[in-house]
Amino acid sequence: MSITIHSSFLPQTDPDASLAFYRDALGFEVRNDVGYNGMRWITVGSPAQPTTAIVLAPPAADPGITEAERRTIAEMIAKGTYAMVVLATPDLDATFARLQAAAAEIVQEPMQQPYGVRDCAVRDPAGNLIRIQERRPE
Repeated sequence: MSITIHSSFLPQTDPDASLAFYRDALGFEVRNDVGYNGMRWITVGSPAQPTTAIVLAPPAADPGITEAERRTIAEMIAKGTYAMVVLATPDLDATFARLQAAAAEIVQEPMQQPYGVRDCAVRDPAGNLIRIQERRPE
């Protein structure tokens, strides 16, 4: 059996700001942009990984959650504790410089971690934590 990752979801609270961050600051390509009932789902991904994507989705789209749960989710997104993604790049310093130039919210500058990776951390416009590890080709 062979199972691969096709897509993963991150909440977005401002579709245009999220689109600008993932497309312009991170350099992802837009693969789909769909609106329905006043909400918007934007699918983005790295040009280097054409079969793997991140869907930036409205957090309130699930009809099975209560208003109290919606408020809790909104609070967690704002604090950056609801969702995160770990990305990789061969040149962390250049990627970090690009994010700084785009005025991304910096959480941690590039540094060597005690668990063996060099990474940095930023928040996207919704508050999601984005960790970026340096992965040099072998």
